[in-house]
Amino acid sequence: MTATTPTTSAPTDSTATASTTVTHWIDGAERASTGDAEQPVFDPSTGEVIGAVALGNVDDVDTAVASAARAAESWGQLSLAKRAGVLFRFRELLVAHTDELAALVSREHGKTIPDAKGEIGRGLEVVEFACGIPQLLKGELSDQAATGIDVFSWREPLGVVAGITPFNFPVMVPLWMAPVAIATGNAFVLKPSERDPGASLFLARLWQRAGLPDGVFSVVQGDKVVVDALLHHPDVAAVSFVGSTPIARYVHDVAAAQGKRVQALGGAKNHGVVLADADLDDAADQLVAAGYGAAGERCMALSVAVVEESVADALVERLAARARSVKVSAGDQPGAEMGPVITAAAKARIEGLIDSAEAEGATLVVDGRGYVVPGYENGFFVGPTLVDHVSPEHTVYEEEVFGPVLDVVRVSGLAEAIEVVNANPYGNGTAIFTASGEAARTFRRGVKVGMVGVNVPIPVPVAWHSFGGWKDSLFGESHVYGPEGIRFYTRGKVVTQRWPHRDAGPAAVSFHFSGDAQK
Repeated sequence: MTATTPTTSAPTDSTATASTTVTHWIDGAERASTGDAEQPVFDPSTGEVIGAVALGNVDDVDTAVASAARAAESWGQLSLAKRAGVLFRFRELLVAHTDELAALVSREHGKTIPDAKGEIGRGLEVVEFACGIPQLLKGELSDQAATGIDVFSWREPLGVVAGITPFNFPVMVPLWMAPVAIATGNAFVLKPSERDPGASLFLARLWQRAGLPDGVFSVVQGDKVVVDALLHHPDVAAVSFVGSTPIARYVHDVAAAQGKRVQALGGAKNHGVVLADADLDDAADQLVAAGYGAAGERCMALSVAVVEESVADALVERLAARARSVKVSAGDQPGAEMGPVITAAAKARIEGLIDSAEAEGATLVVDGRGYVVPGYENGFFVGPTLVDHVSPEHTVYEEEVFGPVLDVVRVSGLAEAIEVVNANPYGNGTAIFTASGEAARTFRRGVKVGMVGVNVPIPVPVAWHSFGGWKDSLFGESHVYGPEGIRFYTRGKVVTQRWPHRDAGPAAVSFHFSGDAQK
C-alpha cells in the first residue's frame, strides 16, 4: 500500500449545525449510518441543539472493521520511514489547524479556547513521540548465540485495533491511542463520544491529508451498540478505553473474554495534599487551577484538598477568594477561565452532589449552584464550589463528581494524609505541596497511586512515559501511550537462525543448548 498524496488545505468544516448530522468515516470518506438513529449535539454554553450525530449499528462496525482489516495488511508492511513520514505530515497539519479544531472543541464541549488548545498540544506530544517509530521499533540481536546461530527479535502490529474515547478530551485521548497504533502498523477504529463527535471527523480529514491510506483510520459514531459490536468483533485484536470506572470494568471483562488485549482506564478521585510548610498562596493557585479547570471534567482534576489542620483555615480562605474570582463564561469568550459542563443532566447531577454535602454536614464555603452567566442563561453552568470539613463518608467525597467542586479534608499530618489517599478505591493521580524533600519522598513512595506530582497539580506524564493509574482507575495491565503503548499495539517475534556450512554434518537428535559448542 502506498500513502495517498498529502495536502495542506484546511479540512472541510465538520462543526455540527442544526441542519447537519455528524456521520461515520469509513474507507477514507464520510459515510451515512445504515440505520436511522440519531442523537442531538448541544452547545453547552447556550443549551441549544447545534446538530446531531448518527448512532451506528453492528452493520456499520462490520463495514469499518472490514475496511480496516484490508488496509492493515498492506499498511503493516509499509516501511517505517514511510509510516513516519505520514506521522510527520499529520503533526504539521495538526499544528496548522489548531485554531479551527480548538474552536470546534469549545463549541461542542464548552471548554475555553485556551484549554482546548492545551488539549491539542498534549495530544501533539504523542504524535511527536510516534514520529520516532523507526527508533522505537528497533529489535534486538544476539549474534553468535551458539556457534553459527544468531537470535533476533522484533515486534509486529496486531492488525485492527479500536479506541473508545470520552467526551472530556475529544482530541487528546484519541491522540493518546491512534498515532501509536498507526505508527506501529495497525489500522485504528475510533468510537468517539456521541456528546462532542465533530473533532473525530476533523482528525480523520487531517490523517487523510497527511497521506494516510484509506481504511487505516476509521470512525464509527454511536453508543453502547457500537461499543458492544467492537468488543465482540472477531477481527478487532485490541481495545483501548478511557471513561468511567463501571464502563472500564465492563469493557475490560467483555473484551478479555473475547481474547482481546485491553487497556481500560477508569475514573478517579485525585487528592492534593497540602502540608504546613507549603507555600499556601502557590498551593491555592494550583488547587484552583487543577480543581476548576475544564469545569472539573478531567480524570486528573484535583477534586480533594487534603490539608494539614494547622494551616487549613488559612488555605480555605485563600481558596475561597480564588474560587470566587474565576471568570466563568462561554468557552469562546475572551478571558473566560471556565466554561459550562457538558449536559443539563451533568449539571443536575453535580448540583445534587453539592446538595448532599450540605445535607450531610459539610461546610459550603463557595456555592456554585444556580450559577447564571449573563447572555447564556440557558447554558449548563455550575460555578466553582468549595466544600470544607468533608469526610470520606460524605457522598460528595465517595462519588467522582466530574464537575467544579473542590472538597477539603482536614488531617493531622503526612501520615494521616497518606492513609486517606490509600483508603480511596481510586488510584489515578495525586499531588503533594511541600517544601520538604523528605516529606515528598515519603509521600511518593507511600501512596498507592499511579501518577504522583510533587508541587505539580496535574501530573500527566509526558508522551515518552506512559499514563495510567492503579486500583479502580485501571483495568488490564497496560497504561496508555509511551513505551507501554508501543508494547500494547505490537507482539514480539523471535527468530533463531542458522546458515550451516555444506559440510556441517547431520543434526543431533538430542535437544541442544547454547553452550553446546557444536551447535
